[in-house]
Amino acid sequence: MSASEIYVLGGDQTDFSRNWAREDQEVFDVFKEVFTNALAKTSVSSAEIDVAHVGNFVGDLFNGQGLLGGFFAEVYPELAGIPTSRHEAACASGSMAILAAMRDIEAGHYDVAVALGIEQMRNVNGKTGAEYLGAATWKGQEAMTCDFPWPHQFDLLTKEYQKRYGINTDDLKIIGKTNFTNARSNPNAQTRSWVLPDEAFCDDDALNPVIEGYVRKLDCGQITDGAACVVLASKKAAQAYAERLGLNLKDIPRIKGWGHRSAPISLASKLAISRDQDYIFPHVAALINDTLKRGGFNQIDDLDGLETHDCFTVTEYMAIDHIGLTPPGESYRAIREGRITMDGDFPINPSGGLIGLGHPVGATGIRMVLDCANQVTGRATCNQIANARNMITLNVGGSTTTCASFIVGRDS
Repeated sequence: MSASEIYVLGGDQTDFSRNWAREDQEVFDVFKEVFTNALAKTSVSSAEIDVAHVGNFVGDLFNGQGLLGGFFAEVYPELAGIPTSRHEAACASGSMAILAAMRDIEAGHYDVAVALGIEQMRNVNGKTGAEYLGAATWKGQEAMTCDFPWPHQFDLLTKEYQKRYGINTDDLKIIGKTNFTNARSNPNAQTRSWVLPDEAFCDDDALNPVIEGYVRKLDCGQITDGAACVVLASKKAAQAYAERLGLNLKDIPRIKGWGHRSAPISLASKLAISRDQDYIFPHVAALINDTLKRGGFNQIDDLDGLETHDCFTVTEYMAIDHIGLTPPGESYRAIREGRITMDGDFPINPSGGLIGLGHPVGATGIRMVLDCANQVTGRATCNQIANARNMITLNVGGSTTTCASFIVGRDS
């Protein structure tokens, strides 16, 4: 069975603007809401679920809670006895849950699988949260002289672009402004009601203060509570589902291509590996090639848009050249030409991305796939790309230590 026979029946995501701790709600409450809503929106009953997977990074630290797979049967007692598991790959945890669910279906063991990603992170102060998220660095070996590990690490990536190719940080600010603009139309976006003057997207230390080096406040993805859930099915189960709902099988999106690659945990090791290569992260470029090839596509321009991992603006800058939208080091061309906006020929992060929509770490990979499924079925409402048929994701964990990509599309 190929990846093209994995169908996305639909799902749900929570409102990323909510602070669940302020509502006296715990991580189980987040889990229960997204899971029950996903089944309701897809018209899938709990009795149809054969297997379930959770993507979560640091619930043990933020919530003191592990073994999240046990929550499925707490929500629906009839699920007691089904196999469940939790997957961790930092910010790519959700994508690992999807890959595991796909493998279960592809092996022929199960027909209907749930992948649910979740993180509750706004229940601690910013400094503590940054320390917890730093668990995805190589502890004791990197990011030891800074207050905020990930802004520090991605400042180093910006400096690497500066060293190898040159970079104008004004282009990074355009990325940030684009994603905040897209988020205003997204009813689930954490920043949808934020009012940001144009002056904030400048080197203004009052409106846009420096966090680490080149990284300013509005270059950063958001610390977010939230969850996302998708229901995946085999071709046989999807066909039965389509018949029950009066649909054509072609109405249901499927995962046409996928990729999964990893690199050493430290950023220094990655940069040493790529010192004489075209790309800063050659494994990311290879990942995209894997995904395109498995999906039967020749180049990125054959697709209609991208949901990418903009944990920082420079991460999206990296994505632009690594997916092949421009030659290495020339991401600025696509930015300045307006290609990545909603009106451009290759929109990036119509959802608002991690910067505008928000980044509940374990949920992000799953949320991306759900957003792509909504795009290709015309259900993305105010964030809809006109005539979208095939969308791609790029989800990275750590300093691109674990990376995954999916093409979600519909047949004509």
